Amino acid sequence: MKALVIAEKPSVARDIARVLKCTKNISGAIEGEKYVVTWALGHLVTLADPEEYSKEYKEWKMEVLPMMPKPMKLIVIQKTAKQYRAVKEQLFRKDIGEIVIATDAGREGELVARWILEKAGCKKPIKRLWISSVTDKAIREGFAKLCDGRKYNDLYAAAVSRAEADWLVGINATRALTCKYNAQLSCGRVQTPTLAMIAKREEEIRAFRPQEYYGLQVQAGKIQWTWQDQKSGGFRSFSKERIETISSFVSNEKLSVKKVEKAAKKKYAPGLYDLTELQRDANQKFGFSAKETLNIMQRLYENHKVLTYPRTDSRYIGTDIVDTIKDRLRAISVGPYKKLAGSLVMKPLRTNKSFVDDKKVSDHHAIIPTEQYVQLEHMTSEERKIYDLVVRRFLSVLYPPFEYEQTTLHAVVLGEHAGKNSEEHFVAKGKIVKEAGWKTVYDCEEEEAEEGLKEQSLPTIEAGDRLPVERAAVTRGKTKPPAHFTEATLLSAMENPVRYMESRDQKAARTLGETGGLGTVATRADIIDKLFSSFLMELKGKEIHITSKGKQLLELVPEDLKKPELTADWEGKLSAIAKGSLRKEKFLEEIRNYTEELIEEIKKGDGKFRHDNVTNKKCPECGKPMLAVKGKNARMLVCQDRACGHKEVIARISNARCPNCHKKMEIIKKGDEEQFVCACGHKEKMSAFKARRAKEGAGVSKKDVQRYLKQQKDEPVNTAFADAFAKLKL
Repeated sequence: MKALVIAEKPSVARDIARVLKCTKNISGAIEGEKYVVTWALGHLVTLADPEEYSKEYKEWKMEVLPMMPKPMKLIVIQKTAKQYRAVKEQLFRKDIGEIVIATDAGREGELVARWILEKAGCKKPIKRLWISSVTDKAIREGFAKLCDGRKYNDLYAAAVSRAEADWLVGINATRALTCKYNAQLSCGRVQTPTLAMIAKREEEIRAFRPQEYYGLQVQAGKIQWTWQDQKSGGFRSFSKERIETISSFVSNEKLSVKKVEKAAKKKYAPGLYDLTELQRDANQKFGFSAKETLNIMQRLYENHKVLTYPRTDSRYIGTDIVDTIKDRLRAISVGPYKKLAGSLVMKPLRTNKSFVDDKKVSDHHAIIPTEQYVQLEHMTSEERKIYDLVVRRFLSVLYPPFEYEQTTLHAVVLGEHAGKNSEEHFVAKGKIVKEAGWKTVYDCEEEEAEEGLKEQSLPTIEAGDRLPVERAAVTRGKTKPPAHFTEATLLSAMENPVRYMESRDQKAARTLGETGGLGTVATRADIIDKLFSSFLMELKGKEIHITSKGKQLLELVPEDLKKPELTADWEGKLSAIAKGSLRKEKFLEEIRNYTEELIEEIKKGDGKFRHDNVTNKKCPECGKPMLAVKGKNARMLVCQDRACGHKEVIARISNARCPNCHKKMEIIKKGDEEQFVCACGHKEKMSAFKARRAKEGAGVSKKDVQRYLKQQKDEPVNTAFADAFAKLKL
């Protein structure tokens, strides 16, 4: 008898098939002597839409809400139905004795395979492959220790509970809001609190009133000293008069050095990457969206096989991975990493609890390089950037800490001003690097200086020295409002939404911390994208702003759905289901009761929704006025009638840069030809743009460049200068 292996994607299936020596291609699968490997395409089966249960659910009517189907049906997704039929055919082959689930090792991966088995009605024994990377070695080791599939029944129950609860609350609340206010309004227990956080930040920015503050810096003994308030310990004062008085007082005095503090300090490397941290850094450094970073990571994991599983929420590796570290270092010993990795391979490895901890590894360990040999030339520039982030972070934790000697100088000016004896304090800081440690992995040093106190090179100073003040300068500035969210900072807020909780429920705060906040590492990118595509928020440069539609939705949606506490409650219970300490049925009964209360609250609402973006253009499909909306990368006209759904793109953001201000230009279609338009006023027809770029030599593709470089490698170096050096005898 053979075993049928179900992978989540074709690329992973091909890798598993190669390792298991399956070579015969059949419809939707690859067959070998002992195994048949087939694949899903993400979800092949999903929960049925409301209209599958009853004809009365086809039309969106308030009177049929809430919809509470029981039991909930599964349907085959039409787009991938052909592959479902191929998998089903393999499931019921007489020579297939057991099923090996090889989908992603996590809650959602379990759901992908189990729903296929449930929809098909397959009851054959199940084994589970649980691996974090798809290298040949990981696959072989995983198949050598397959688990009994029943071990993951509770994880499957938690996955089903999450899916059904989101259906009951999300679909019912979305239909209720849309019917009540005759507008396309959607809500959910993750996207609505996320939108509420953005709204709260904008309220804080609007309510902010800047205040002018003052500081004082003096030059004495070739050192720049900064005044320090003895009461607050800060380096600024909101009293201009006070600072100017101190300035005039110290100008002709001497600084008396009271104390010279020297302390040996260590700074350890930042932890390994989980997906959210990687998305955050990629957005800050390269401007990649969360979705872009996840897609790039997926290619590095599946196609190149050089990085481990991307959808992880852990920043640690287990002790079982430690023995493989040197193999991983050898694999990455290419290009810019050759010297950095090579020096580690030659020495005994130093590991510690800062990145090796079995207790802090969840379904998957942190994102690290695999043992697969790397070919950097096969990667796109975007893939190189993400790969570089992960490799350097991996190398940095293996290097010793950054060590330096911190010197802090404390001085006072004694004298009389304002009719009384006064003592004003001044501070200066400097450091001497003793051991660069992990900082050698990075090309540049990123240090955040304490506000108002910059590091500087200090001459030799002793306590008791008296230094004449050469110059005193009053500094000034204004307090700044909180910054608008970017995708990077929004990801941070979703991961740790505790400060946006209205209640001070410590248990809920702890649950949110333990379960990773709003959404999961796998879903946050999609949630952010959905908020953009629903026109509830928009991008202005890199900043995220809430739209008028988003603001109105938050006024109309029930209060409960705006709070992170709801997710905390759900995730706590889903975690209990996964551990077997809570029954799925009990949780879903609570959700059904909650849904009824939610819909009743929406029905009784007395708010109004007003479109403030109506244009004069009529919809070509239904004749109603169109709405002007701004998506993430385009400006569009959409029909205000939800049932019609007609959309037109007016302008889209291109990657072409303006020749004047170098900002990205929009492409607008005018007549038969497209035109580039920049915010600075520059306009250029597509034909003129192409002619200009060709003249500048931009018509060369990346493939042409790679082909040319390969030719250069093969050419022999034969220059007169090289020959002369070769003959030189020293």
